[in-house]
Amino acid sequence: MSTPRPSTTPTRPVLPAPPLPAAGAGWALLFDVDGTLLDFADDPGSVRVSPALLALLHDVHAATEGAMALVSGRELDDLDRLFERPRWAAIGLHGLELRQASGSFRRVIVPQAGQDHMHREVRALAARFEGVQVEDKQLAVALHCRRAPEQLARLHGAASELMARLPGYELQPGHQVLEFKPAGMDKGRAVTELLQRAPFAGRTPVYLGDDLTDEHAFDAVNRRGGFSIRIGEREPSAAHFTLPGPAATEAWLTRVLHALTHGAPTHARLPHGGPARQP
Repeated sequence: MSTPRPSTTPTRPVLPAPPLPAAGAGWALLFDVDGTLLDFADDPGSVRVSPALLALLHDVHAATEGAMALVSGRELDDLDRLFERPRWAAIGLHGLELRQASGSFRRVIVPQAGQDHMHREVRALAARFEGVQVEDKQLAVALHCRRAPEQLARLHGAASELMARLPGYELQPGHQVLEFKPAGMDKGRAVTELLQRAPFAGRTPVYLGDDLTDEHAFDAVNRRGGFSIRIGEREPSAAHFTLPGPAATEAWLTRVLHALTHGAPTHARLPHGGPARQP
């Protein structure tokens, strides 16, 4: 009887829970929205923000002196609707839209003819797949498979073929979604841009995200010596820390707020049971 050979496939160590800051630590907090702060819904338009989470985010915004931002694939108008039009910095459409803490705004401009062509092609593609939802974001179009997950693999193949007819656009896969958007911008580039301006400049960036679209931001934050926090269990990931889901994000953020305003005790414990470290 032969002895089975041990596996030579390297395994990544289990990611630890994220740390808590010391009182007054110069953190800049950046949050993905769907899947990180909020649970997913079959219809992205049906998602709601609880009053408790909204109040917590306002308190964190104050505790960080405004160095807090939402970073989402949603349009900024949609983020403002969800969060009741806060005066926060925000990145929308994976970086195609960006609002600084000062209120200044920039939006990537693309030719209207190219936009119209992309919309026609993507809608025609979606019509071939039963159960696939079309989300029109103006600059981008997302095709959701949450109601028909069995369609995702075939849709991805067809979408990849379509890209040859959409110069200047790129395909962004996500959680049960494929998004067609103008090429050349992603969450990592937008986060880097945001971190160059007050009140983010000079602070330690802390980024929380759950999806493939957040990997660019994890890389950007890691290069700056920050904290990259994956929400959920998706692998592989460039993140250095993890939390299991939006409920754990809210619980950890409550502790972060207390630590920033009162200090983190040396015996503080985190959602996964790991000891807190105080950067």
